[in-house]
Amino acid sequence: MTVPTAFSEAFFALPAGTFTGRFGGRSYVVSRTVSANGRAHKLVANERGGPDYISLNLYRLSDGQLLLRPCEMPADKVIRFTTGLTPDTQ
Repeated sequence: MTVPTAFSEAFFALPAGTFTGRFGGRSYVVSRTVSANGRAHKLVANERGGPDYISLNLYRLSDGQLLLRPCEMPADKVIRFTTGLTPDTQ
């Protein structure tokens, strides 16, 4: 899947590590981890006090392209979440 520019910009603007944020009027605990010398990224988000869950892997291929792999959910859901997520200020 071609990764939309808005998604990649929003994803890489998120802080690495665990943080809280808001999407769609709901609060989430989000964890973004980086591995493989920056070539593999994982994002997991759990709605605080609710059932929503987001999980995705993002890979930077040797040619520089990004490969998005949502975990058991539609790509549209993870794209909407990532582009609409606002991290809480500390």
